[in-house]
Amino acid sequence: MDGKVIVITGASRGIGEAAARRFVAAGAKVALLARSFGAIAELAEELGDAATAEAVDVADWKGMERAIERVEEVFGPVDVLINNAGVIKPVDLLAESDPAEWVKAIEINLSGVYNGMRAVLPGMLERGQGTIVTVSSGAAHNPLEGWSHYCSSKAGAAMLTRCAHLENAEKGIRIMGLSPGTVATQMQREIKASGVGPVAKLNWEDHIPPEWPAEALFWMCGPEADVYLGQEISLRDPVIREKVGLK
Repeated sequence: MDGKVIVITGASRGIGEAAARRFVAAGAKVALLARSFGAIAELAEELGDAATAEAVDVADWKGMERAIERVEEVFGPVDVLINNAGVIKPVDLLAESDPAEWVKAIEINLSGVYNGMRAVLPGMLERGQGTIVTVSSGAAHNPLEGWSHYCSSKAGAAMLTRCAHLENAEKGIRIMGLSPGTVATQMQREIKASGVGPVAKLNWEDHIPPEWPAEALFWMCGPEADVYLGQEISLRDPVIREKVGLK
């Protein structure tokens, strides 16, 4: 990844932060995108000249477009987009949910993935190369109590990723998804606090560390993952864990 330009959304913490550290360690130049500028600015300062921070709400198309333009002004053309930004709050039963908050989650978790793809794809197609990875979830394929917003948006993002692969695979663009399982991040603390559903009953030690999906995202950018293009791989799969090098 030496010299490659990586854009990571939701980079202020959790999987996004761990992935940023992994890619920088491999010699990449990483653009950290998140709504909370303070957190990504601090991380960018720690990572040095190999990182830059751009405050953006992924649900805002114009904001995302401008953010990618600024990244390319600083680092050059984007080689890899990691669609990682996502929200789980508020966990609530459908009949009791707040319509505005429900729609907001859809805009971040689904429209945000579209906006990222839409911003980088024209340049990737012009160059005939690029990689896009969407961080998915088991919730994209299984209904969970209190998670109607999350399950629906993740299912949409998973299908969007498949559509993007269908349209662009023969044009040199590598596109796939990663389902990491439950990860020890702030999102799990929010799920635990809700007390709703089976995931809220898990203990902290039941979750994998964010460095595991970060390592998987790094591996997915290499040729060994080409057999999985257009698919969604799962870190629950012991075969995938072995390929990635996770014990």
